[in-house]
Amino acid sequence: MLNELGVKSIEELLTVIPEGLRFKRPLNLPKPHQSEFELKTHVEKLLSKNRTCKEYLNFLGGGCWQHYVPAVVDEIIHRAEFVTAYAGNTYSDLGKWQTFFEFQSMMGELLDMEAVSLPTFDWASAAGFAVRMASRISGRNELLIPRTISPERLSVIENFCQSKSVAGHITIKSADYDHRTGLLSIEDLKDKISQRTAAVYFENPSYLGFIESQGEAIAQVAHKNGAECIVGVDPISLGILEPPANYGADIVCGEIQPLGIHMNYGGGTGGFIATRDEAKYISEYPTQLVSITDTVRGEGFGFGYCTHDRTLYAVREKGKDFTGTTVGLWTIAAAVYLALMGPNGIKEMGEEIIQRSHYAAKLLSEIDGVKIHFTPHFFKEFIVDFGETSRTVREVNKSLLKHGILGGKDITAEFSELGESALYCVTEIHTKEDLERLASSLGETIR
Repeated sequence: MLNELGVKSIEELLTVIPEGLRFKRPLNLPKPHQSEFELKTHVEKLLSKNRTCKEYLNFLGGGCWQHYVPAVVDEIIHRAEFVTAYAGNTYSDLGKWQTFFEFQSMMGELLDMEAVSLPTFDWASAAGFAVRMASRISGRNELLIPRTISPERLSVIENFCQSKSVAGHITIKSADYDHRTGLLSIEDLKDKISQRTAAVYFENPSYLGFIESQGEAIAQVAHKNGAECIVGVDPISLGILEPPANYGADIVCGEIQPLGIHMNYGGGTGGFIATRDEAKYISEYPTQLVSITDTVRGEGFGFGYCTHDRTLYAVREKGKDFTGTTVGLWTIAAAVYLALMGPNGIKEMGEEIIQRSHYAAKLLSEIDGVKIHFTPHFFKEFIVDFGETSRTVREVNKSLLKHGILGGKDITAEFSELGESALYCVTEIHTKEDLERLASSLGETIR
């Protein structure tokens, strides 16, 4: 290769790097393993330090949830033509684009929206893009958001809104909530919304699990002031909850991880965006859209990118936003899951989750000193307050580990006003015995 390049050494290729910035000694790295077997053994030893959800009963959620993934989902996404679904054009399609279109179609039916994009990195990124879409549509630069949002998700949205020193900065203002119910304060929203507000963003179900029953009222406040209404949603809840489009949402975003995607450390997520099929929304999508058309020969249907010229893939720095890599493989997994479950399956799933989570909350509320916040209207996740037990969440979770249980997410630092509280997640994977084991173990832990 050096001969082909016409140079004598690697050093000649590095002359553009100043001498003072070059690392002159060998890296301090462990010796390489000489065989695949040795490497596999080494990695397995490192991984054995982890406590996984296969070994421990898990009640953690807060943005990544443990749902059952049907075997057929894994079987299909491991097919050779799909496992390489990262990118490519017609020569590497192999059914990928049709699967993407079917994902959009089924999500559109679930969301009651006409246009759904291919997913971006995660819910937080999708929300950030949705906010910027609203800002471009309205020509305004202010966002109103409930204080009950996940701090982690908020930090990503803040990054998308950019710093004050950057052109196009969007100011974020938080609206307070009712500390008894968790619901957004409509009065505070009315006080803070202005003619500069591009959008009102809220989530339903919320990060803290409760169902925001004022969706229509929130949308009316936003629309009365000329702002867009953006709703973040967990799609697995839509088997039993009203789609946001039906109570006034203009843009809907959320997370596809509950739809047949395993939990992965740093992966397994994908954020979607959905709107009505109107030019003012479609033209502002930064993410990919796949459409269907007749083939040239008229022998069937063809699938391909829709209005591709609005994206950075076509116009680079003139694109609406820099979206980077999409999550094609997870899109296919979600499509398989949705097709497998169907409308009735999604409905049954929602019923199972809400029944089991409420049963768990009932059991825990019967333990002396334990209090459940924001009842009775919640889905999948709920807040358990240990404030009257004289035990901290950290102490409770440490004790639960001895029982083989991963307790709820500690939110004491995120929402100090809720006391020593943890966010517990219950899904269809939790049996009656699992929930009773949790209640029994918690009873012993705080006794």
